Amino acid sequence: MNNDLFARHRQVLPDWLALYYDEPLEITHGEGRHVWDADGNRYLDFFGGILTTMTAHALPEVTKAVSEQAGRIIHSSTLYLNRPMVELAERVAHLSGIPDARVFFTTSGTEANDTALLLATTYRRTNTILAMRNSYHGRSFSAVGITGNKGWSPTSLSPLQTLYVHGGVRTRGPYAELNDRDFIAACVDDLRDLLGHTRPPAALIAEPIQGVGGFTSPPDGLYAAFRKVLQEQGILWIADEVQTGWGRTGEHFWGWQAHGQSGPPDIVTFAKGIGNGMSIGGVIARSEIMNCLDSNSISTFGGTQITMAAGLANLAYLLDHDLQGNARRVGGLLIERLRAVSAQLPGVREVRGRGLMIGVELVKPGTDEADPKSASAVLEAAREAGLLVGKGGGHNTSALRIAPPLSLTVAEAEEGAAILEQALRSAY
Repeated sequence: MNNDLFARHRQVLPDWLALYYDEPLEITHGEGRHVWDADGNRYLDFFGGILTTMTAHALPEVTKAVSEQAGRIIHSSTLYLNRPMVELAERVAHLSGIPDARVFFTTSGTEANDTALLLATTYRRTNTILAMRNSYHGRSFSAVGITGNKGWSPTSLSPLQTLYVHGGVRTRGPYAELNDRDFIAACVDDLRDLLGHTRPPAALIAEPIQGVGGFTSPPDGLYAAFRKVLQEQGILWIADEVQTGWGRTGEHFWGWQAHGQSGPPDIVTFAKGIGNGMSIGGVIARSEIMNCLDSNSISTFGGTQITMAAGLANLAYLLDHDLQGNARRVGGLLIERLRAVSAQLPGVREVRGRGLMIGVELVKPGTDEADPKSASAVLEAAREAGLLVGKGGGHNTSALRIAPPLSLTVAEAEEGAAILEQALRSAY
């Protein structure tokens, strides 16, 4: 059956639509932190549909909210007042840390970043954008244009003039050997030098922890130091929280808070986990930025009643059950367990991340070169043993991406770590 579905997939869907595994997996249902495939095999899910199933599969509170809303009305568009949308916007604005915040809902992180770029370039009246090397911001034409990761950027054409900044990757690049303080100082000096060679940009867009790039991040405080420089010229700071938001990093509710010494970002984008699988994205911005557009606009499917009902229920569950605290506690245990295992394996260069956002960078033993072949082999071996993980990486890097639902238990973390240990040992 799976082979037939794979053949049909290849017949009607694009060749560039990436699939995991030599024999692609059809997931039919899930519960808690587990999913099942079409053959009845059960897997511990350490990737959550790319960091999207944030609380749990088939969470009863979300399922109930969606079902009840579907029985009333599913959709009306933003041309009409929408109580669930207003209620979720109120909660998100309050949680954002941005003064006088306004919220606009979209259907995805890509669309959220697209909207943020529209706002920033309109507000600043320039199409120049600063982005981070090794970054990823989505698959639209404008988002691809600011993506600093060649593997996910199929064209050099763009409506934007993009300049790439150092700092998103701590342990590679020209400043890798510096200590944290000197690393930040060198990146700030590079930013100042770059700004001296160009007209003032609209904004810097940055992921606090780079997702597709392999869960890499700078030292805490880098973006706060950048913001001081940016503010001298009125340049905006956009924090792409599509993967880092809602407490996933454990230590903070938003990833930008590790860099909050100079205040909150001007714009925050979000998506993925807030909907727990429903299509929700959005932008939070100060009112004068959000309101800078002088033409009408709508979102046909952004903020529709059924997705907002899911988001409200999911966010309430996350806060009521302190899943951020659980991500900090269980994630900390999982990181230490993986570091202990990896210390014995010559192919593991680094275990990094925080909370339940963990990267395991793999290299060819005895070198500092990426090992994508082994990363794929570990992915396959983990699947065979009942564990689903992701992978990523940018320029000459290969990493496993581990991001389970934030309700992960200690026992499940131990189970997953043991499976991943055996998968790594089979490759190295």
